[in-house]
Amino acid sequence: MLYTCLCRTYSTSCWNHDGDPVQLLKISDSVAQFRQALKDNPRFLQEKVLHYFKDNTHRLTLSMSPDEAYLEKQVKAEEEKLQKKVQALSESDKKDIYEKGLELLSVQSKIQDASCLPALKVSDIEPTIAVTPVEMGTAGGVPVQYCEQPTNGMVYFRAMCSLNTLPEDLKLYVPLFCSVITKMGCGGLDYRQQAQQMELKTGGMSISTSVNPDYSNVDMYEQGVLLSSSCLERNLPDMFHLWSDIFNSPHFDDEERLRVLVMMSAQELANGISYSGHMYAMTRAARSLTPTGELQETFGGMEQVKFMKRIAEMPDLTQVLRTLPRIKRHILNPLNMRCAVNATPQKMSDAAGQVDNFMSNVASNKKDRKPVRSDITEEPNFKPCQMKTFFPMPFPINFVSECIRTVPFTHEDYASLNILSRMMTAKYLHGEIREKGGAYGGGARVGGGLFTFYSYRDPNSVQTLSTFRKSVDWVRSGQFTQQDIDEAKLSVFSAVDSPVAPSNKGMGRFLSGITDELKQAHRERLFAVTDKSMVDVAGRYLGIGQRTCGVAILGPENDTIKKDPSWVVK
Repeated sequence: MLYTCLCRTYSTSCWNHDGDPVQLLKISDSVAQFRQALKDNPRFLQEKVLHYFKDNTHRLTLSMSPDEAYLEKQVKAEEEKLQKKVQALSESDKKDIYEKGLELLSVQSKIQDASCLPALKVSDIEPTIAVTPVEMGTAGGVPVQYCEQPTNGMVYFRAMCSLNTLPEDLKLYVPLFCSVITKMGCGGLDYRQQAQQMELKTGGMSISTSVNPDYSNVDMYEQGVLLSSSCLERNLPDMFHLWSDIFNSPHFDDEERLRVLVMMSAQELANGISYSGHMYAMTRAARSLTPTGELQETFGGMEQVKFMKRIAEMPDLTQVLRTLPRIKRHILNPLNMRCAVNATPQKMSDAAGQVDNFMSNVASNKKDRKPVRSDITEEPNFKPCQMKTFFPMPFPINFVSECIRTVPFTHEDYASLNILSRMMTAKYLHGEIREKGGAYGGGARVGGGLFTFYSYRDPNSVQTLSTFRKSVDWVRSGQFTQQDIDEAKLSVFSAVDSPVAPSNKGMGRFLSGITDELKQAHRERLFAVTDKSMVDVAGRYLGIGQRTCGVAILGPENDTIKKDPSWVVK
């Protein structure tokens, strides 16, 4: 089905313009023609670039310059336009607009009749999950999870490297380390050659930060970096050779290349705020509630944005270049690793052999650090606290979030909170925040020991926080039906039972330690959720006076917040 959807998307544009969609599906023929063209003329690509790009006179050069007073001019123009339209209205026009507004509010407040729509029933949902078999082994003393899957000739490799030995002063640098380590060159390859080899021999190689909350304790988590790559079965030796060079001899001597990567990373983070501001708001709101939230803010929140901006403005990056090898010695250490491989049954033994060779090739890194317990970090002295943070931003909309500390995945109340979040989103928050409030979106979610409210591109700020609190009162008053609960359950199960690609099978177990048995137990608790259990958890965890919460807003200048001493304004 996924292949069908991709093919349909790929061919639709041509089809819509009277092209032949069947020709677009004959990819093998096109590849064969391309290879023949390269064989006949080795400069085939260069000549195309010259013809269509370099020597093409049909071009448009467009330059854009920022205007510091853009927002002020926009507000002024809007105000003038509004005044003109209001002045042109007669009394009857004003009365008509007012009455239509009341009519709209009445329609928005009505409960829609969805009985005519086809729908699944909770009884249609499979009571048990499909089991994903995995085998545990070792390679050079490193734990390895093997998962045999129909990967169509691909091999998927992941490795988790612990951060438990990394000094606190280096943690802010970890996302930067992850973004540059595969792009600076390694072994006998400069960064261009490395990029070419990765393109030729793999489906991509990446390193990213990973913070996984423990499934049974809110104050425990795993901190690490996740190595991910994939390749065709025939390219296994080449892929692991590249990983070996990255482990053993990464290049940290090209300041100019580092500067380019730093500028790109800082710009991407800054640009991401206007598109994913709700994610930054949620991350910031969670910072003071759990150790996981605090570390996620360090790695991917506004703190990281501010840090990367400072690094990008540094005239000399020598100190940063000296920091990267220190981080490498702590992270790229086989003693602090565990791995996972997804491949076909026929090639699993070959893949296992290559992992074993890889571990032998990077064994020299073992002498750098003593072994650590690589899976769990516990912070028993962490004290959750209330915090409200506001970030003034140069755009006219708000991203609002409120997080409440609740329970971990295996707790008996987690399932009720999960269903509750979906029901509140669909039956209350969507209507109040989007339909009435005018935001692009909003809702609630649960995970990582937190219950999180959020709004996206919201014209309101503190009013939305009031809506979050009113949604809790709505639940506690029992103003919902059994059909609402069933719809919420179906929504949750649609996510729980969504298709998992062969490349990602077993990843829940590998990353978070959540086994099929734990998933099945959670599934049974989801089925058992009732109206009483949801009212109960809403009162015990979300009610005023019962909760420890954090709040964050990213948005335009706000006088109300500035005058309120309970807010921290950044």
